Amino acid sequence: MILKEKESATYKEDVVKEKPLRSIVKSISWRIIGTLDTILISWLITGKLALAFSIGSIELVTKMVLYFFHERIWNTIKWGR
Repeated sequence: MILKEKESATYKEDVVKEKPLRSIVKSISWRIIGTLDTILISWLITGKLALAFSIGSIELVTKMVLYFFHERIWNTIKWGR
């Protein structure tokens, strides 16, 4: 039996495994949970609900974008598959 060397992951191959839209939906669902946690912690620390929502709204956007790119990069890494 001859083992074929694995090629590096391509965008086309990655799309078959997990489409970018799936990564976006996962990012959104995870950020909802994470943002609620951030708002709660911010509210407990500051005692100000308006400030907690401000912190949570900024965190929602920045971490969703970071997670999306983190997920896409990990989809190109074959280690552990």
